[in-house]
Amino acid sequence: MLFSYQMLKKVLLSSLLVVTAVFVLAASLLRCASVDYAFSGQPNEQATADLKKVDYNLPYPGGILPDSPLWPIKALRDRLWLWLTFNESKKAELMLLYADKRLASSQLLFQKDKAEIAFSTLTKAEKYLESASLQVGECWNKGLDTKSLSYKVALAALKHQEVIQEILAVAPEDARAGVIKTMDTPQNIFARCRVSLVSRGLNPPENPFNTQ
Repeated sequence: MLFSYQMLKKVLLSSLLVVTAVFVLAASLLRCASVDYAFSGQPNEQATADLKKVDYNLPYPGGILPDSPLWPIKALRDRLWLWLTFNESKKAELMLLYADKRLASSQLLFQKDKAEIAFSTLTKAEKYLESASLQVGECWNKGLDTKSLSYKVALAALKHQEVIQEILAVAPEDARAGVIKTMDTPQNIFARCRVSLVSRGLNPPENPFNTQ
């Protein structure tokens, strides 16, 4: 009995070491694969009191942000969770959640004067938003009822435009061109979602940024 207990203890310890090693290796690979940006200069101090507000709340990004040594493990967890989600609409919701959390994280990092990693996080946020939009399109094509989800993605795209404008007020001058470029993604996503909703006889969210 004592022998069995000792063997079990060794097996559990070995398993724990293997899992830990895998996570450390994955974290290192993810960090090495990340894109580096270099920005300098002062934030733009232009007033933002006239910015439009969208009735959509971003989720709390969590205590571990992309500037944390533990972030690669959190990012790996997110990818595994997405990989293990087989429901089509749930997958779109998860992509949207990741997009919104990374947008909130990016804004916090810009406010902390960590422009390089903040910009990298912003680009990932918009990539996840694009993926969520495409996933919703797949749901429509498969005959799934995704009216509310399509509306939510359209509203999120408007919120992303709002937050990106807020980020522009605190981003260093040499980062502004890149930040402005990321605005293309939520603008295009909203346009696609609007067409999709209108073509099905549904009302899209009102676009407060429409200058026409």
